[in-house]
Amino acid sequence: MTKTTVLPGIVLCLAIAGVSVAAQAVEERALEHPYVEALVVAILLGIAVRTVWAPDARFRSGIAFSAKQLLEVAVVLLGASLSLGAIVASGTALLVGIVATVIVGIGASILICRVLGLPARMAILVACGNAICGNSAIAAVAPVIGAEPKDIAASIAFTAVLGVLMVLGLPLFVPLAGLSDNQYGVLAGLTVYAVPQVLAATVPVSLLSTQVGTLVKLVRVLMLGPVVVFFSLIALRLSPEPGAAPKKAGRPGFTKLVPWFILGFLALASARSLGLIPDAAVAPLTRLAGFLTVLSMAALGLGVDVRVLARVGGRVTLAVSGSLVVLVVVSLLLIRGLRIV
Repeated sequence: MTKTTVLPGIVLCLAIAGVSVAAQAVEERALEHPYVEALVVAILLGIAVRTVWAPDARFRSGIAFSAKQLLEVAVVLLGASLSLGAIVASGTALLVGIVATVIVGIGASILICRVLGLPARMAILVACGNAICGNSAIAAVAPVIGAEPKDIAASIAFTAVLGVLMVLGLPLFVPLAGLSDNQYGVLAGLTVYAVPQVLAATVPVSLLSTQVGTLVKLVRVLMLGPVVVFFSLIALRLSPEPGAAPKKAGRPGFTKLVPWFILGFLALASARSLGLIPDAAVAPLTRLAGFLTVLSMAALGLGVDVRVLARVGGRVTLAVSGSLVVLVVVSLLLIRGLRIV
């Protein structure tokens, strides 16, 4: 991917991000507080543009680059503002609770999907996408279980649409459920699909929510390795899909199990914990991460076709939505059960 191929798409995302940042600035001057953050504006503008105009091939690579690579860079930079001491301070109970939530989420999702009549492999993709990290989990698990391309496409399509809905709607739980910034960070980390999307869901609330949410989400993402290994062991026991040719299960590499940006985040967090990143550098790095996130949310919006829901069927819609509701409920019960304040 060369600079000339990604430039038009990046410029388009920059334009939407610029308008979004300007809109937030107008809000701040008029209302003294941005009730609709630039992140949210960027997503909505991106979706609006995508609804009336589908970017052609000139823009697609740059949009994809902005939605993935630039967002991953933003996650890495966020590590500079977080000390790994927070992991120890979070306590063993929370760490165990995160693992338990992932396991319960996967089990409940598979059960819901099977009750609704979805194929076993489709059920596994939906479950892992919901419970761990959306597209990344789907991409890692799919070759291991020999999933059909149509099932992979449907799972990823729903992840894209519901991921945006989660980013937009989850902050409503702060007033509706009476959550503190810390509690909301835990909820976001346990329910939002992708690590970068945690930023979009928590930045409008507070820095504490962002830090806690990212920390919880990272622990959740690290569950991907054990989950992929588990499904690789049972893959041969799955019956073939009707009419599908037998497939040989594959084994993903290390970068599929532990994405590079997770390692980068942990590296910067370690450097911050060791005092290798000066305090004066933290604010500029955080601002840069914030702008890259707005830029990437514009790209994310441009990649969402809201009409996709009508094409994949009611059972899949109900299964994915029901699985997500279960995950939110389990997460709220965990927060109350552990008495997180």
